[in-house]
Amino acid sequence: MTIVPITSPDLDAAEVSWFAALCSDDYRFLGVPEGDLRSSWAHCSQIVKTAEAQGFRNILCPSSYQVGQDTLSFVAGCAPITSSINMLAAIRCGEMQPIMLARTVATLDHMLEGRLTLNVISSDFPGETADSAYRYARSREVVEILKQAWTRDEINHKGEIYQFEGLTTDPAKPYQTGGPLLYFGGYSPAALELCGEHCDVYLMWPETEDQLAGRMRAAHAAAERHGRTLDYGLRVHVIVRDTEAEARDYADHIVSKLDDDYGRMIRERAHDSTSLGVAHQARNRELADKFGYVEPGLWTGIGRARSGCGAALVGSTDQVLTKLERYRKMGIRAFILSGYPHIEEAEHFGARVLPQLKTCSLPEAYGRVPAEPPATPLAQGVRR
Repeated sequence: MTIVPITSPDLDAAEVSWFAALCSDDYRFLGVPEGDLRSSWAHCSQIVKTAEAQGFRNILCPSSYQVGQDTLSFVAGCAPITSSINMLAAIRCGEMQPIMLARTVATLDHMLEGRLTLNVISSDFPGETADSAYRYARSREVVEILKQAWTRDEINHKGEIYQFEGLTTDPAKPYQTGGPLLYFGGYSPAALELCGEHCDVYLMWPETEDQLAGRMRAAHAAAERHGRTLDYGLRVHVIVRDTEAEARDYADHIVSKLDDDYGRMIRERAHDSTSLGVAHQARNRELADKFGYVEPGLWTGIGRARSGCGAALVGSTDQVLTKLERYRKMGIRAFILSGYPHIEEAEHFGARVLPQLKTCSLPEAYGRVPAEPPATPLAQGVRR
């Protein structure tokens, strides 16, 4: 099954991204914390710099309410220490007042000179239990307000949750034309409808190829209802070695000290631990063979100590390349990868696989980054 992505250049190229472990998610052995891998600015910024040096085009900076660092502050800190890699910042809709969020994102976009993309998340807040329809309605309004702030002279929004009238958007215009690309994941009908109407890249967690194809068909249908098309992305871990045996041995190695009760605690502390997507990841673990593989090369053992994305591509260089090519032919061209420990595995993938892939930056492919830097109020003088 092939889904044709949005019309843009380099359709045979993929945006290959890495992951910054901001949420206490870096280990040598899964479920065994080590001080030098803790979620610190020093460690996580080194992951970003390593990924950039290896040639990754983007890096996901995740968000958690309970552990880790503030995502947007971290992204701001990465602006002066990087020069080419895009920053995929996770934003939880409603966490920040949307006008302030629009201003913050626009500022970050200028600091990064257009190297900013956004992962839109709908979730409960601490102490909140909201039904899915309300959460996605809130997210829809936030995204609509952001788009007005980035593309119009005034914000006028009358929703059930937010109401704004006649608010000037100066100086909240971002560096990128139209604002950063929006990446979005979710399986419910409300999630698909929001993505189909407003977002650019539909992100999925690892499942069998047939299951991924079904997700893509559903997202494609939602976008079609709004006269749009989407790109498609896959968030997945990876273990690549010179041989399949070495890769499988390493997969066994990183779970060899895992206490399953502690792994369950890690999963349950995540705020999205009861989501539909997490349930599907758990179901894949149940369907896997005795070694944890739900299909050739897709190992579910990661999910024993992690909520959310819970499977890894495991194999030799040629096997991983072949699997990525199968995904690409399905229509997936944004890959967000990670491995344990994150720095070492970025180097393994960067040395073995990246040189053999044709890669692209989706903001550039979409024409979001202007040829000439836009004028900013600060460049014209500040009025007080």
